[in-house]
Amino acid sequence: MTRAAFVLLLLPGALAAQGRDPLDSVNRFVEHEIQRQRIPGLSVAILRGDRVLLARGYGFANLELRVPASDSTVYQSGSVGKQFTAAAIVMLAEQGRLRLDDSITKWLPEGKRVWDGITVRHLLTHTSGIAEYTDSTFDYRRDYTEDDLVRFAASRPLDFRPGDRWSYSNTGYLLLGVVIHKVTERFYGDVLHDLIFTPVGMRRTRIISEADLVPDRAAGYHLVHGEVKNQEWVSPSLNTTADGALYFTVDDLANWAVALNHQRIPSPAGLAAAWTPVRLNDGGTYPYGFGWRITEQRGHRRIGHGGAWQGFRTAIFRYPEFDLTVIALANLAEAEPEAIASGIAGILEPALVPPHLLAAPFSGMSPPQPIPELLRNLAAGRDSAVMTVGLARFVSPELRKSYGELLSPARSWQSLGCDRVADRGIARLGSSVDRICYARGLAAGSGTVVSVFYAPDGRVAALEDYEF
Repeated sequence: MTRAAFVLLLLPGALAAQGRDPLDSVNRFVEHEIQRQRIPGLSVAILRGDRVLLARGYGFANLELRVPASDSTVYQSGSVGKQFTAAAIVMLAEQGRLRLDDSITKWLPEGKRVWDGITVRHLLTHTSGIAEYTDSTFDYRRDYTEDDLVRFAASRPLDFRPGDRWSYSNTGYLLLGVVIHKVTERFYGDVLHDLIFTPVGMRRTRIISEADLVPDRAAGYHLVHGEVKNQEWVSPSLNTTADGALYFTVDDLANWAVALNHQRIPSPAGLAAAWTPVRLNDGGTYPYGFGWRITEQRGHRRIGHGGAWQGFRTAIFRYPEFDLTVIALANLAEAEPEAIASGIAGILEPALVPPHLLAAPFSGMSPPQPIPELLRNLAAGRDSAVMTVGLARFVSPELRKSYGELLSPARSWQSLGCDRVADRGIARLGSSVDRICYARGLAAGSGTVVSVFYAPDGRVAALEDYEF
């Protein structure tokens, strides 16, 4: 039985038990997932409003010492750390120490020739066009200074004109940390400590340090030819950048979730901006704010983010309609905590059951053409009639290539039907969304879900995918 098939057989039983105690169902689901995904250790927190329903660990924080994972286990943040960098920038703007529409060359003159049109807001929303620094030319074992990293980023041409597109950029958040340093004349991690971590009560959250003694620190792992190995070493300076170099626990993130519930940090206006999809130059919107993805799960609003770094994977999802927050932190590079967190949400709220855990396809509505056929046409460029104007402008050669890569011969595809969402105010790239249709691709040991967002006229407004 494949990993993917196993979980599909598991969930109906978990949901059936929900009437007795949904948290028992959550525990069974998570325990099966850590076995299925071979995750050494996982910590989970669930909040309903400000009340913590569950905060506990599963498996081991350290395999060599056989230390159990708990709610106090310290994990690396990966890109979940970006929301804290973004919050600090927003708070500095509210203090009048910078403006979101300031040019970044005000503080980063090294980029004067290529970055003149780029603002702080562009960095926050991944719309700057600045090339990713973590590519094949980058040496993860070199101990770069902050100035070295800025010069390295400034030496690259832009991938696109600022504001034209959205493209995930660790470089942009690295530069935001430098901006914080320049504005405050303090290391950005110290600024986060004073502005956010201490007021919120995030007592264990701090910048990564391999040298310091950190109680309850988890070890990070990855799989090599199916065998669990320790994470690979990177230089100390690369574990201090503002694109996601934090330690934290699920208890700390639960305190952060409560602070967000009360809009304490940043302010209500700052959070409203952070949780608003970015508007591109052509007027269309993309579902990302300031360090948060603003998307949907089964048509219901979901505000969250995932992270991956040095043998760790992380996720935090907020579901405003249900007053629900789910946090999952894992110490395996190949883990899928986002799929686990979305599955937990589906156990607690059946309306949120994610596509990969549907026991059977929906009856009734189906997509205009099979989703694998759509992916094939998009990859080959045979798509002018099926895309909205906004998506046609947005699609790049790299994105087309990624659509083609989803069609691995090893995957067998199943159509799951569609959710009708016309009354939910969902938009993608300038088009309203009438329905979201799903297909699940299964392969030995893994699975993929593709969600296609359709405009009212049946054209494709956007595509999203995730692994489970």
